[in-house]
Amino acid sequence: MKVHHLSSENSIIHKFVNQLRDSSVQTDAMRFRKNIYRIGEVLAYEISKNLSFKEVTLQTPLAPYNGQEIEDDVVICSILRAGLPLHEGLLSFFDDAENTFISAYRHHTGSENDFEIVVEYLASPSLEGKTVILADPMLATGQSLVAVKKALEKMGTPKQIHIAAVIGATEGINFINNHFSEDTHLWIAAVDEKLNEKGYIVPGLGDAGDLAYGSKLQH
Repeated sequence: MKVHHLSSENSIIHKFVNQLRDSSVQTDAMRFRKNIYRIGEVLAYEISKNLSFKEVTLQTPLAPYNGQEIEDDVVICSILRAGLPLHEGLLSFFDDAENTFISAYRHHTGSENDFEIVVEYLASPSLEGKTVILADPMLATGQSLVAVKKALEKMGTPKQIHIAAVIGATEGINFINNHFSEDTHLWIAAVDEKLNEKGYIVPGLGDAGDLAYGSKLQH
């Protein structure tokens, strides 16, 4: 798997990540969603550099023009619910992409530190031969992405898979590296050092779904 860590270089993405982490800014849910949206746009721009392009001929008011446009059939797949703002940011650039939505959540099997990933809902077009972008803002243990990958197998074999994430832990990145093919690309805004005993990213930013859309009852 090829990892593209955007915070390893200086760019505006640091501002968006800093505001997502800042507990004094997190109280504004609309701003929190907007910053994830903006990171989605940055990730979309970077992903676009690795797609296939073809020549097209256009007619301007003055003369014909030979340009370039994306040749790949792109499908954006969001893991509900935290993936929605990231999905919208990606979709603002890949505005003619198809869309897939899937649910994946932690179901606690014993203590609060023991859980399994449950996938219950999937709405998707065929993925056969298409370029799939998996949007999951928090790459913690990596188990959700692996469960989603398995659930999507019945929808066809993609040409390529790109993973778009906001913050991830080294442990989770290593985990998905063992389950995705070598030509998979991970595009991630920031990488954190570790997970705590509950499997949450440290320092991270908290629960992205709750911060974006409000708290929920636990399963």
